[in-house]
Amino acid sequence: MRTLIVFLIALPVFLLSTLASSQNTRFSDPDTVVENEFWGKLYAQGGTSFFCETPFTSKGFLLTDGYIYPLAQVRSALDCGTSSQCANDNRYRQIASDLHNIVPVRSRTEMRRRNALYEELGTASKADECGIRESAQFFEPPEKVKGDIARTVAYMVDTYDLPWAGATRVFKSWNRMDPPDDRELTRHRQIAEIQGNENPFVLDPGKLDNL
Repeated sequence: MRTLIVFLIALPVFLLSTLASSQNTRFSDPDTVVENEFWGKLYAQGGTSFFCETPFTSKGFLLTDGYIYPLAQVRSALDCGTSSQCANDNRYRQIASDLHNIVPVRSRTEMRRRNALYEELGTASKADECGIRESAQFFEPPEKVKGDIARTVAYMVDTYDLPWAGATRVFKSWNRMDPPDDRELTRHRQIAEIQGNENPFVLDPGKLDNL
């Protein structure tokens, strides 16, 4: 009986620690994370821009930190107000500090897509030099990163209880057509080491079909 009581007392603590380990609990200051962890560690040696695969050795003025799950949609879901108002919301700060959701993006690309929903637009919309298609408030990324986006959006939805940033069927389709490649897996491993948690949909893409 004593053993059972100890188990029941310990169970909520275990469950809370398990929940905490599945999300970003290490960082909650977006500006510092972007400067020190994102550019200072993750991309300290350079890399390639996310959508266009443009090589870079340092940030420069043509690149910015972009959010796969747009922060405008996070603010809308949390109903915390404007960017400056949400900066005082602890939950928003934690979500905005999650490295799994931050990628290097060409500044002009980020300006166009930061409020858009993801969609499969097809040939009705002409692709630009990077393979990006746009129409009104919708954005279709290049084929080579569609799976990366699907798994990141699924992570944000599942981890932070956010709404989908587009139609669920689209993300499930993208996940199947573009499985994790070496670049995505390497980036995921580096983020897990820095931030202390993983994206389960990168480790097991099949989990996305169950959402």
